[in-house]
Amino acid sequence: MKLFFAFIAILVVLFAISCTHKGRVAEVVPDDGNYPAEIAKIITYKCTNSGCHNQASYKNAAELLLDTWWHMLQGSIHGADVVAYSPKFSTLLYYLNTDSATGPVISSKPGHLDTPLTKDEYTTLYNWIAKGAPDKHGNIPFASSPESRQKLYLNVQGCNLIAVIDAKTRLVIRYIPVGSPTDKTPHVIRTSKDGRFAYVPFYNGSLLQKLDMQTDTVIASINIGSFATGGVGNWSSMVLSPLDTALLVSGWINNGCVVAINTANMHRIGHKSIDLLSGITSLFPFPHGVAANKTFDTFYATLQQNIIRYAFNSSGVLSYHKIISAPGAPHEIEMTPDHSKYFVTCPRSAAEPSCRQVRVYDAHNDTLLRSFEVGTEPKEMALAPSRNLLFVTCMEDGANPQVNRRGSVYVFNYSTLSVEAILYGDFFQPHGIAVDEQNGLVFIPSRNADPSGPAPHHSTSCSGRPGWYTVYNLNTLQPADNKRYDVPSDPYSIATRFR
Repeated sequence: MKLFFAFIAILVVLFAISCTHKGRVAEVVPDDGNYPAEIAKIITYKCTNSGCHNQASYKNAAELLLDTWWHMLQGSIHGADVVAYSPKFSTLLYYLNTDSATGPVISSKPGHLDTPLTKDEYTTLYNWIAKGAPDKHGNIPFASSPESRQKLYLNVQGCNLIAVIDAKTRLVIRYIPVGSPTDKTPHVIRTSKDGRFAYVPFYNGSLLQKLDMQTDTVIASINIGSFATGGVGNWSSMVLSPLDTALLVSGWINNGCVVAINTANMHRIGHKSIDLLSGITSLFPFPHGVAANKTFDTFYATLQQNIIRYAFNSSGVLSYHKIISAPGAPHEIEMTPDHSKYFVTCPRSAAEPSCRQVRVYDAHNDTLLRSFEVGTEPKEMALAPSRNLLFVTCMEDGANPQVNRRGSVYVFNYSTLSVEAILYGDFFQPHGIAVDEQNGLVFIPSRNADPSGPAPHHSTSCSGRPGWYTVYNLNTLQPADNKRYDVPSDPYSIATRFR
């Protein structure tokens, strides 16, 4: 009997041990997903549970997958949700925030969590993104191959930012603060052909800034307003010389000036400038678009009702100028790659309010080859030399058939001088446009500045209505994906790094 009870006691102990062991096995600890430990504790325990941003459910959660660091970087149907070094513009934080004093609050139930993040947890995420959102090994997102990574640069006028877009993922990967408290509204951006530098002037300011496209930082500034009247210049458009050694920037200050800048030292080139210091200030009124010939000694500028072509002699003296008729308030001018033709967008004029044309001229004798009626407010242009195509945005085209959308993109074959296609997409006030031939893509930002436009998906940490960009396939001229890539207020001008 004693042996029997002893045997029973041993079985009870073994059963208890067995149950305890099984209980520990059932307690599944989530994988860290390559996040730093303190971040994994928040995201993998609170954001990838059942019904949320995990493999089983993310398709119904704006396609935002958070089970790993790399998946997080792929963003959602709204574009990038985490942007390294930019917590103020990382929308993941908007959904997790409970305190409007620290940033935008989107949901009354942040992150759709039963228990919102604590203040310490939110601060931990915020600081992690501010430090570059590294993985557990310290790797910063999209920091590899800085010399060769294909990127696009988008002026976000309303926030004094440049959004840096990774061409392969099509996502914003950095935001570069530009300007100053007195220099605002980065109006246009141009990139050097070697992929090293970008240049940005300010519509409300006097600066021209130079950006390093490897480090994505501002590396130099020049007060171009000092060459006009010393004040705000309404700096509008730019063109770089064929070898990237110089640029021209146009401004409306003092009734119009065009300043030439040496890009190496960021100094004014006096013998190619028409400004206060040159003593030539009344040659043309209110220039906007600018273009140049191959040797960068003959220039074009669009004026209020025409185009001017002018040249300097070997001594730097203005030796020639010619007025070319172009009704419709010519806006921008674009040379074809062989410099045989130039296209001019003509949005409207007081005399011809219905005029909305794209006009093509022979660059040898400045004669009009053809004019095209297009959508309302034709604005910016971009070339795709591999296909002989020119893309033109028509910012206010009401013919867009999509509900509550406005704007179109006309596609021209510049060899045959014919319209190849008209794109009516997910646009609202498209202005800038850029072609990435490396990846066969066309990027089209929508300003969405008019209050009648689509309600923004969320607010941002700066004033104004957020906009977005859409991406098209260069070969099919169809949308490349189903995404609308959200960005802050007034995305206006965009340029490709390697063209």
